[in-house]
Amino acid sequence: MLKAGTVALIGRPNAGKSTLLNQILAERLSIVSDKPQTTRNRMVGILTRPEGQIVFFDTPGMHRPMHRLNREMVREAMDAMAEADVVCLLVDAAEAFGKGDRFLLDLVIQTKQPKILILNKIDLVAKARLLPMLARYAEGDAFAALIPLSAATGDGCERVLEEIWKLLPEGDPLYDSELLTIHPERFLAAERIREKVLIETRNELPFSTAVLLERWDDAGEGKILKIHAAILVERESQKGIMIGHRGEMLKKVGTAARLDLEEFLGRRIYLDLQIRCEPNWRENPLVVRELARDIYSTRFPDELKSVADLPDDD
Repeated sequence: MLKAGTVALIGRPNAGKSTLLNQILAERLSIVSDKPQTTRNRMVGILTRPEGQIVFFDTPGMHRPMHRLNREMVREAMDAMAEADVVCLLVDAAEAFGKGDRFLLDLVIQTKQPKILILNKIDLVAKARLLPMLARYAEGDAFAALIPLSAATGDGCERVLEEIWKLLPEGDPLYDSELLTIHPERFLAAERIREKVLIETRNELPFSTAVLLERWDDAGEGKILKIHAAILVERESQKGIMIGHRGEMLKKVGTAARLDLEEFLGRRIYLDLQIRCEPNWRENPLVVRELARDIYSTRFPDELKSVADLPDDD
């Protein structure tokens, strides 16, 4: 019998969940930056092999939510953990164990699903430090396997897959074997634009930006795809940073995003980027829902809902 099921990648911000998913899929599905909270939605990646099919949930990093957007992010991670057949807890081996790690560890241990502990970024840590870390997580035998790896280099990734196949239930594939993800191109395009914003603005606009696709004009195969997107900022001063001196910053972001999108979509792109100031947009339910509009295609199972379908906080 084939194996098939869902696997939630859970961890603190910057634990390397997106890097691991991209490494496993051999495709750049999730955007990656050195900024915490880069992943804002549950990214779905599909791996189909002769053994069966694994549907991965790359989740936002677990953190103390301070805004409506962040509460939605944490809820996405919690829902993914509750719905998955297997839970993988990623830990950054290069960071000291703190209160946040203890809280998340206790949370994961309470789940009923089989669990795997992944100690990531071992390429950045002396080997002598790894054994005490693994020993801490081995206490109580909560995890079916403890795996040190480097998601950046791929060292240990196949071992992770071997352990996941052991834990998944038998069953038919959940999706067509040709699918890599269930996210529509509109959403993936917006994410790649946001990645370029994060990279180019460095530490100036870490969390206060978002990308909203306003128009997607597709004239058909062989024609230029015209994408009109708005980069949201919270203050007029941030708008100035995003535009840059004589428009240099916006031009740099636009050029990098257009080249990336042309490679990703395999066609010529006309990309129009505008800066839109939306004060306190992370607390605005209308803006948060608008951003969630294109996250999932209609192929997403009914029980796995996007943040746009979630009720408002009281």
